[in-house]
Amino acid sequence: MKLRRSMMFVPGDNAGMLSNSYIYLPDSVMFDLEDAVSIAEKDTARLLVYNTLKAKIYGDIETVVRINGVDTPFWEADLEMAVRGGAEVIRLPKTENVNEVKELEIKIGKIEKECGREFGSTKIITAIESASGVVNAVEIAACSSRMVAIALAGFDYLVDMQTERSSGTEPELFFARATVLHAARAAKIDAFDVAYGNVNDEEGFMREVNIAKNLGFNGKSLIHPRQIELLHKAYKPTQPELDHAKKVIEAAKTAEEKGLGVVSLNGKMIDPPVIQAAQRVILLADYS
Repeated sequence: MKLRRSMMFVPGDNAGMLSNSYIYLPDSVMFDLEDAVSIAEKDTARLLVYNTLKAKIYGDIETVVRINGVDTPFWEADLEMAVRGGAEVIRLPKTENVNEVKELEIKIGKIEKECGREFGSTKIITAIESASGVVNAVEIAACSSRMVAIALAGFDYLVDMQTERSSGTEPELFFARATVLHAARAAKIDAFDVAYGNVNDEEGFMREVNIAKNLGFNGKSLIHPRQIELLHKAYKPTQPELDHAKKVIEAAKTAEEKGLGVVSLNGKMIDPPVIQAAQRVILLADYS
């Protein structure tokens, strides 16, 4: 079970951030070749990210490369670099439909074979950034065995919806969040909530983190290192939650050893979903 609470954006043309962002210990780091990089710097960013990937300095932190969209002249060169460099995951921005993912999937497989990487080892995250993407999210999430997560990108989505972000419960994002999350759960992959742009607004960030957590998102895309610790603390189980999870796992283990088909704890039946939830609580506690 891979833990994906935090995915931190790192501009692909920022050599300093590329060389040391691992010190902030995000679960995943996303080297951005798209919005964070001007057209004039695309080639430079590609080379910097390639060298960073080959240096293998990120250890257990998942390495993700956000390529440019398939409607641009940059995406194929981005993809060649990322797969050959050893990126674990490709993030496809502005995903509108299944055809875009299928085109990406075919190209990844071809590059893997050419450079000797294990076929299927390069995974995919799709970013949903429009009304069309939200409407097609269920199909997108389930269209490839390479898919490990789906992410909602709030800014472009709200522009497409002809609205803007409000404070409080953010009703303008609720349908998109619910749809993307359900798509992820139906496909049995992870879901990332939107990035929060105001790094100085800790209260607003935490309000949004709690919305995402309570809905059931695995984590959030992040734009600044200071958001990582706040996010991880919010997802950390309480001691009573951890104690209960350990009791569930122990009860299930005892039942298995005794060959019991049904097991209960404090009068409540323990079934596979309960055990799975307990395992996630323990995983979150171990990484907090």
